[in-house]
Amino acid sequence: MNDLSAIEIRDLRHAYGTGGRRLEILRGVNCSIPRGKWFCILGASGCGKTTLLNLIGGLERPESGSITVGGVDVCALSRRGAAHFRSKNIGFVFQSYHLLPELDILENVALAARLAGLGKRRAVERSRELLLQVGLAERLTHRPTELSGGEQQRAAIARALVNDPPVILADEPTGNLDAASGNEVLELFGRIRMERPERTILMITHNRDIARLADGVLVLENGLLTPLA
Repeated sequence: MNDLSAIEIRDLRHAYGTGGRRLEILRGVNCSIPRGKWFCILGASGCGKTTLLNLIGGLERPESGSITVGGVDVCALSRRGAAHFRSKNIGFVFQSYHLLPELDILENVALAARLAGLGKRRAVERSRELLLQVGLAERLTHRPTELSGGEQQRAAIARALVNDPPVILADEPTGNLDAASGNEVLELFGRIRMERPERTILMITHNRDIARLADGVLVLENGLLTPLA
């Protein structure tokens, strides 16, 4: 593993289905994402971008190949080990927010901190701080259904940051938002970079204008990942 790399992927292969229905998604992906950089992955719908992100985050297991995040072989971890590693080292931001509807926004963010082992009082304090930073001071006791899409995504970003992870994985974070809300989210990512320059961001997007904001752009096509020409 290169000491300057946050994410290192070697000969990653993955498929769904069996026999004649087998669909190869990744056919030997290789890449190295430098520490402290923002990289975007472009690709057509259904090409495997989300699968790749899930594999990097330990949510799925590849058929073969290796993935190291911060020097840790994610593929070698047990399911419980992967969850523990993820809670402390990786922040996920999903297109559909994935906030728990029965909890208010403060509880949603604090839950992520509690699962990582933070005490209740500190978890609530840390969550409140982050929600204030993302502009949700007046929404702490609101449930997700009472918020706009943009507000839900800002809450989801606060949740991703609550354990101060060195790596952020974002799956189309502006995909369900209007232009104004999407710009607010992108501004947040810019602030995230400035506040902790060593943090690495890997973002999936179909929007080339968003990709231009990144330090590097990779294209996933035909199961392979290559730099944007």
